[in-house]
Amino acid sequence: MKSLEIKKDYNKKFSDFSHSKLFQKLDPSLQKFIRLAGESQRLTYQELLQITEIAIDFNMWGEPSIEEQWNALSKIHHSKNGNTKKAILKNLKNHWLSLKKNPSVFKTDKPKVKSVVRKVKNNSNNHEVYGSCPVASEKTVCCNLMTIDAIQGCGLGCSYCSIQTFYEDGAIGIESDLAEKLDKIQLDPNKQYHIGSGQSSDSLAMGNRNGVLGAQLDFARKNPNIILEFKTKTKNIDYFLSVDLPQNIMVCWSLNPQIIIDHEEHFTATLKQRLHAARLLADKGVIVGFHFHPIFYYDNFEKDYTDIVQTILSTFSSNGVGMISLGTLTFIKPAIKNLRSLGISSKVLQIPMVDAAGKYSYPLHIKEKIFGAVWKAFKPWHNKVFFYFCMEDRKLWESVMGKCYNTNDEFEDALFSSVSGKIKNIRIN
Repeated sequence: MKSLEIKKDYNKKFSDFSHSKLFQKLDPSLQKFIRLAGESQRLTYQELLQITEIAIDFNMWGEPSIEEQWNALSKIHHSKNGNTKKAILKNLKNHWLSLKKNPSVFKTDKPKVKSVVRKVKNNSNNHEVYGSCPVASEKTVCCNLMTIDAIQGCGLGCSYCSIQTFYEDGAIGIESDLAEKLDKIQLDPNKQYHIGSGQSSDSLAMGNRNGVLGAQLDFARKNPNIILEFKTKTKNIDYFLSVDLPQNIMVCWSLNPQIIIDHEEHFTATLKQRLHAARLLADKGVIVGFHFHPIFYYDNFEKDYTDIVQTILSTFSSNGVGMISLGTLTFIKPAIKNLRSLGISSKVLQIPMVDAAGKYSYPLHIKEKIFGAVWKAFKPWHNKVFFYFCMEDRKLWESVMGKCYNTNDEFEDALFSSVSGKIKNIRIN
């Protein structure tokens, strides 16, 4: 009678848990396993949640399923004295943590990720398209970037992307009256502005649909006191090659080794295509830049990132490169939940997350290692190109670069001065 009451009590508790979005994302066979394991081991709600998160992570990371690992541990601990449940949960968690602590290992085979067909819609409402960078924070050293949200949402399928957290309906919205909205922006003619259009979407992924690129180029022409930065992971530069461009624009590419592109940046251009596109625009007299963001910590990271740096050094002149930034995987809690709910093959959550100014990222000692490797490889350009770290603590700047700006305004002024100097030299030559 008592066992029947215990079972009824568990069934009620599990019924509440089973309706969670996270649990519903599991394969039905794993749902069944967790239900039975929970019943036999009398798992609490929090324990059910923990093993569900671990189950999803194992699946995303390409590890043996939680059922396989649980059964193997059960055989080991069943014959021993003590609390079987406690021993199994402890070992599972320790293994999960060890995978996060050590560098990730990427297989040579590309994961099979289905292309998500996103609805494209025209935005014609009254929402603002101009504002501060959405990840700006007083808790980190910040460049005071301003943004133009010409497009909201992205279909490039990068596994770590936080844009999917901001635009939950999955649609890509393209401004239908961007030129009019940009005309209404009142900038101080005595102030300098660094403005980017790659924060709410990839700047070039949708080309010039609805005239969004043309409108931004006109905005740059009308405001010579700005530097307008387009940021992309594509090779979509045909429009820029076909029109006259204002001098005060800069086009930047986010770069990663090809193995990272294959595994985590699914529908983007290859590394070679990105660098080739950058070279074509540089040949046209456009200042280009590169964002090593996010840098991944994995077993071959130092060689792979150093190889990219060597390619850049041999392919581009420092005179034509406006800036190079370094950043890494950084998440807010909703983004982590979103990534688990998507459940696609990815290693982005396989990191030893620690608090990073209210977000979650690698601990300082790993950041010092990965940022330091890229910074060291760029030594020939240290005094020729503007380098900076994106959304990072002062300690990292001082540890790796040996310097840091006293204020965000000082950082902003130094960036603008350096890049505008490159633009003037290009114009003169």
